[in-house]
Amino acid sequence: MHSLDGKVAIITGGNSGIGKATASLFAKEGAQVIITGRRQEVLDAAAEEIGHGAVGVCGDVAQYDFHQRLADKVRKMFGGVDVYMANAGIINLEGSAAVSVSDYDKHFAINTRGVFFGVQAISPLIRAGGNIIVTSSLAATKVLPQHTLYAGSKAAMAAFARNWAIEFKERKIRVNILSPGPTETEILGKLGVTDADRPGFEAHMANLIPAGRMGRPEELAEAALFLAAKGTFVNGVELIVDGGMSLT
Repeated sequence: MHSLDGKVAIITGGNSGIGKATASLFAKEGAQVIITGRRQEVLDAAAEEIGHGAVGVCGDVAQYDFHQRLADKVRKMFGGVDVYMANAGIINLEGSAAVSVSDYDKHFAINTRGVFFGVQAISPLIRAGGNIIVTSSLAATKVLPQHTLYAGSKAAMAAFARNWAIEFKERKIRVNILSPGPTETEILGKLGVTDADRPGFEAHMANLIPAGRMGRPEELAEAALFLAAKGTFVNGVELIVDGGMSLT
């Protein structure tokens, strides 16, 4: 028997990186998985790769109406939800002096507002005993160079989650925070780390992390599975999965 047999799980940003790895693991553990993403072709390819009947719903978490559309679709297809993982996010690294109003608004629209209104729309569908996981970041609690804007958007998410853990207690819905450290995902390319630069970048990061390497998406997926299915007495915590980087 698998740990998520008969469960329904939504993972926003489930078409790549940590979200995709988590969706794949949840599906293997028996869950009916629904993933979201902004590009239909990428979403379709991810759903096919995940298999196990994974469903992709295209849309942007920054758009308020998307969350209600997602909720309506899931209600009609599956009736309810057991796990909601608010994972979609963006990161652009720059010093505060270089942050534009557009940069600021985009980070908070996706990383913060998208999480809040996603939970607002989906939480009525979460069955008693279900749970919510929000993907924050080590940067929300550890000062890192050029992370100020990103860190602020992620710190707000963690504050939401701790309040939701109390707000939803009568329905026995657990709410926890998953905070990754540096992880080997496609986001490195978006941050300007080229294939040629990657070995040097990874060596630099290895020197900062007691584990001696960056994390793998599959390791974050295992942590998410613990929060979703195995840590049944774990509620309102921030699980930092960073190879010990927070200690340095």
